[in-house]
Amino acid sequence: MTKVIPLDWKNDELILVDQRYLPHDISYVHVKTIEDAHEAIKVMVVRGAPLIGFTALYGMALWLRLQKDVTAPSIDKAVTYLESARPTAVNLSYEAKRAKDLILSSMQESKSLQETYDALVDFANEQMVKLGNDNLSMAKTAAKNLSELYGERPLRVLTLCNTGFLACGPMGTALGVISHLNSLNRIDKVFAFETRPYLQGSRLTAFELCQEKVPHQIVVEGAMSHILRTQNIDAIFIGADRIVANGDTANKVGSSTLAIVAKHYNVPFFVVAPVSSFDLSLSSGEEIEVEMRDPKEILCLKDQRIAPNESDAFNPSFDITSGLHISGIICENGLISPVTQVNVTKVAHS
Repeated sequence: MTKVIPLDWKNDELILVDQRYLPHDISYVHVKTIEDAHEAIKVMVVRGAPLIGFTALYGMALWLRLQKDVTAPSIDKAVTYLESARPTAVNLSYEAKRAKDLILSSMQESKSLQETYDALVDFANEQMVKLGNDNLSMAKTAAKNLSELYGERPLRVLTLCNTGFLACGPMGTALGVISHLNSLNRIDKVFAFETRPYLQGSRLTAFELCQEKVPHQIVVEGAMSHILRTQNIDAIFIGADRIVANGDTANKVGSSTLAIVAKHYNVPFFVVAPVSSFDLSLSSGEEIEVEMRDPKEILCLKDQRIAPNESDAFNPSFDITSGLHISGIICENGLISPVTQVNVTKVAHS
């Protein structure tokens, strides 16, 4: 089975796998303008915090390519426009603002728009490579920590949503840890929550696990307590869309419940995310804006209404996991444990 490339830059356009139709239909969306990038992020053609960030980087390059004149206010307008696509994942804002800084720096150096465009594309390509290396470093940190806990025996692990190459481009974050452990023959079984209502677990994570021939089972989130009580889970790994100064973490809805249940059963619960997912300007999770999605994602299945016509739905895409319920946060700079504001700040800035 040929590995799917979720994001590819070719001939001045961004080619994205349309993740809404995986696993049974592999189709592509060609992004040629900033409007295309905004739409791809908003409707979840592309998803996963790191990949959303890269789409923003390349989206800013596509915007720049079509400009005849660039000013600071016009750059700000482009950044704000991209940021409006989805509010919770900090990587979107982080990468759009890095593009802004590069463009402004080039303007100060009197570089041409073409030179600036080429530099921005090169920068985005370099960051993709860097993320792959950083995620491998995170996976090795996790593997070392698990060896200290359990020795070298095969492990039974659990994950929520999708945090693999479909979410990151190169190697994944939380699912990257699992992929790395599998390469070391240290996975007995992976339990992947289906992740309602968008089913990123059963559609995307299971797709990646099949591609890498990782033994796994898909389970419903309602079985959290039962699985942790009966299936001898060694560790849980999730990703993050935003980690704030005290360690509170925004991630796919269900993460907070999973962390609370894991703490009850004394199962280690790890967040795996790059420093680009940290937002130390916020002191606690109470300050994170949680994206609300279309109620139709709950009320309908494949555009077919399954709930009564009179019913409405409450559909937050994310929830906030307290840092108090997280055993450790793993980033490219190392392991943050215990999760405290001092440790988060120290490791994020190291």
